Amino acid sequence: MSSAPRRATFVLLPPVSLLALGGALEALKAANQALGSRTYAVRLLSIDGRPVADTISSEVSVQGSLDGHDVALDDLLVLATDAPPLDPDDRLGPLGGLLRAAAAAGRTIATLGSGAVWAARCGVLGGYRTTLPWREVRGLAERHLDVVVSSNVFEIDRERLGCAGGSASLDMMIAWLGRRHGQRVVQQLIAHFGLTRLRAADERQPTPSAALPGTSSKLSEAIALMEANLGEPLATEDIAQLVGVSRRQLERLFKQHLDALPSRWYTELRLAQARRLLQESSQSILQIGLACGFSSGPRFSNAYRAHFGRTPRDERAGRAAAWRAARPGDAVPAAASPSEEAP
Repeated sequence: MSSAPRRATFVLLPPVSLLALGGALEALKAANQALGSRTYAVRLLSIDGRPVADTISSEVSVQGSLDGHDVALDDLLVLATDAPPLDPDDRLGPLGGLLRAAAAAGRTIATLGSGAVWAARCGVLGGYRTTLPWREVRGLAERHLDVVVSSNVFEIDRERLGCAGGSASLDMMIAWLGRRHGQRVVQQLIAHFGLTRLRAADERQPTPSAALPGTSSKLSEAIALMEANLGEPLATEDIAQLVGVSRRQLERLFKQHLDALPSRWYTELRLAQARRLLQESSQSILQIGLACGFSSGPRFSNAYRAHFGRTPRDERAGRAAAWRAARPGDAVPAAASPSEEAP
């Protein structure tokens, strides 16, 4: 006799991003197909039971209101919205009570986009890591000192999940499903959605100037210089001079807005590019290291291990094993070949 499906309730608050909502919903639907059973049963709710406005002048239908639904019994509670609460001091009434009850019951609470602001206001993110869109990272960190706010594309910290919205919801949900059901499911979902790879939780959100409203144009110029010079890294002093500030001023800007020194941010950009190339290209490990600004194979390997906890060769070997597990009998792509010697 099959067990009852696990309930996943999505609480929608206007405006809701169709891309973020769709990614999470489709991941659960595809997981049911991959697992060969109705493992997850989904329902959509709003505060008052009315349809919820989305971000493109339309509406999303729901199946009811929060009133009368004990979400504390759900296996997964997802808070989805593309805007923070209007009142910064509002404890959010019934929603706050329901979220706190779910937290007390040990349920998994996920947030899409600005949902992290609502969850923090309700007091269910204290002591957890989370993330949200760039425009709200600093405000959440300053107002809720008990919440660890990152600039990553998504975060999974015990029974709390958070993502920056948009397509990051798909990455987050696939990663979470992988923790529950194993890496074979991850590879099946990657293939199902036609993805070349799954973004890692520690990948930072992209930071072009358009993604940093309200921050210094000097910071945006510095980031653009870094992104344009991954293969031949510029010294911090040179970047500061090119954007017209002192080194100390540049370091202060990075610390204020990105919580990192320029040199650390630059290295993480280069390592993120290296990871993409290791997973997607057929270049040798040494070629990738040199293309990402590392002067030798050992320097690249040491920096990669220090940041990701594995060597470039481990990255490729793990990717090859995952492909074999997901598609037995299929040829492993050149980019995933584990036979290449480490530098």
